[in-house]
Amino acid sequence: MENQNKNKKRILSGVTPSGYLTIGHITGALANWVKLQDEFDSYFMVADLHAITVRQVPADLRQRTLDTLAFFLAAGIDPDKSTVFVQSQVPAHSELTWVLSTFTGMGECQRMTQFKDKSAKNMDNINVGLFSYPILMACDILLYQADCVPVGQDQKQHLELTRNIAQRFNHHYSDTFTSPEPFIPKIGGRIMSLQDPKQKMSKSDANENATIFLKDEDDVIKRKIKRAVTDSGTGIIYNENNPGIANLMELYSIATNTNYEQIESKFESAGYAEFKEACGNAVAEFVAPIREKFKDIRQNKSLLNEIIQHGKEKAGKTAFKTLRKVYKKVGFYQG
Repeated sequence: MENQNKNKKRILSGVTPSGYLTIGHITGALANWVKLQDEFDSYFMVADLHAITVRQVPADLRQRTLDTLAFFLAAGIDPDKSTVFVQSQVPAHSELTWVLSTFTGMGECQRMTQFKDKSAKNMDNINVGLFSYPILMACDILLYQADCVPVGQDQKQHLELTRNIAQRFNHHYSDTFTSPEPFIPKIGGRIMSLQDPKQKMSKSDANENATIFLKDEDDVIKRKIKRAVTDSGTGIIYNENNPGIANLMELYSIATNTNYEQIESKFESAGYAEFKEACGNAVAEFVAPIREKFKDIRQNKSLLNEIIQHGKEKAGKTAFKTLRKVYKKVGFYQG
């Protein structure tokens, strides 16, 4: 497979194992990864280093790391086509972060919207890692010389910082890093909270009724959608000014592969209750095969460990090539 990937552009993305994966991870990331792995030389990681900017229970983090990897596979990520790895198993991520932190301005990190948002939510633990993790994110990308990075709208700012750091280093030392371009999915990239449809659905939301997790059983999914916040109107019409029904229509569209016009026509005479029931059934049917496949894969720990070890070796080899080049250029003695 390595030879087949030689002439392909490279892509990198990851998911932080800080909570159970949601339907938004399928529609906004994993479904796109599955398509992209045939087109690109793909590197997909479980980004566990990023998880510890918020305090974690160690045993839970280890379990969620395996859960996240198992969901990658259940969604269709093929470790024979893609390099699938756990971030902390490749030390070059942390090592390059130190070097590139000396090429990043304080003001650049202070301007990061996510730092401001996460600081507001974690007032008792505003740590240096939370401040500098966009540099680690940049290193994740630059280590693998990624040409393209699948990102949501909320990550575009971080990718711009990555490009700035790469260009700054290249200008100072000569061409070293590839400057990556964003890949932003046209649909499904931003599923909103069921309880506050003006906010993005989050795996760390304190209100579990706001989020559809990939581990949720059918009856749980249907109940959450039945209780979803809707708007003051009654018609099933897509309008961004009515975020509640627009969000449910987005979910139904993804689950049934139909567009908004088709949905409006089908439910022309329906009320919210009828549409919620149909949406709940469709989303449950969409999630079920992924959930059941996940359960089978998750029980096979030897398979997961084998994939982790193979990914560690392959990702580590690629990352070390970049790190060695960086160390030489900044003047570190290497014997």
